[in-house]
Amino acid sequence: MLLKTFGWSFGITIVGLAAALLLWGWQGFAVVAILTILEISLSFDNAVVNAGVLKRMNEFWQKIFLTIGILIAVFGMRLVFPVAIVSLTARVGPIEAVRLALDDPDKYSQMVTDAHPAIAAFGGMFLLMIFLEFIFEERENKWLGWIERPLSKLGRIDAVSVGISLVVLLLTASFVANHAHQHGDTHVDKAETVLLAGVAGLITYLVVGGLSGYFEDRLEDDEERADEAEEAARRAGKAPTAVGLAGRAAFFLFLYLEVLDASFSFDGVIGAFAVTNEIFEMALGLGIGALYVRSLTIYLVRQGTLDDYRYLEHGAHYAIGALAVMLLISIRWPLPEVVTGTVGVVLIALAFWSSVRANRIDAAREGSDGPPKTSVSAGA
Repeated sequence: MLLKTFGWSFGITIVGLAAALLLWGWQGFAVVAILTILEISLSFDNAVVNAGVLKRMNEFWQKIFLTIGILIAVFGMRLVFPVAIVSLTARVGPIEAVRLALDDPDKYSQMVTDAHPAIAAFGGMFLLMIFLEFIFEERENKWLGWIERPLSKLGRIDAVSVGISLVVLLLTASFVANHAHQHGDTHVDKAETVLLAGVAGLITYLVVGGLSGYFEDRLEDDEERADEAEEAARRAGKAPTAVGLAGRAAFFLFLYLEVLDASFSFDGVIGAFAVTNEIFEMALGLGIGALYVRSLTIYLVRQGTLDDYRYLEHGAHYAIGALAVMLLISIRWPLPEVVTGTVGVVLIALAFWSSVRANRIDAAREGSDGPPKTSVSAGA
């Protein structure tokens, strides 16, 4: 199971590191290896959250996520996205941006640093909405009950997540973005840019997440009518339509996953510039890391890990909330990548330990030696 799920990741890692050694020597080899580890550590929580969504898809859409989805993640976010940032913010063409990345990496890095406030505001608001929607939802399993119980009651208020997010955005634009960090340790007023980018991130979440949720609800109704529809279609000599409806629902879930992955990639892409200015080294290292994130997502789904370890998804969402806050803070005060990566891993590790402890308590009560087979997942 492990080799089947991670086989491609292992193979691409060997090929990628060998290519880095041949093209850039031992220094390039080390840079690519560091970037791979950086991407995995920063995106581990992404894999956990992705698994919570992906488990609702059938095997076909899981394969789409691993094939087409990984192409979007690697080439779109890890290669095209940094170039697009420079192109838009510096108002130069994509070709010129690539030329800068190859011929003048210092200037390219400066441009990306200057674009960080907009990137952090967009990604921070998107991730903050994910955390708030999770924490305000009433659910059977509660990890930190003293926090989650009162917040789940507060979540009964309509649009409370949107209201809190807008307040956070206004505070960020007023007191953080007015002294945004730029290259050369200079600071400028980026309040308007942060405000617009944050609203764009909020709208993106509402549109994509709303469509996904709508079709999820429709899918549940479709499944209840699936047997009846299949029988009616068989009598009429036609193919049932339930598969098409399920496919449409999965398609919007797929879009949601891609936007989610893109938001998680922001800190990794920006953090990569602290390691190297070479765009191809960056793309290779982050791309290998993205493959492991995809494989880990599939592993969590097929092993049923989220069902067995009930608080794992809680930890991932708390990590998302922490990352959202750190992205907004980084607009003014740059944070070391080791901090952003470690916080998420620690929170997920604590949630995993809590799940194991809870399973042992349940097993002792039921006279079982293993985790309960029917534990309830704390799905988003």
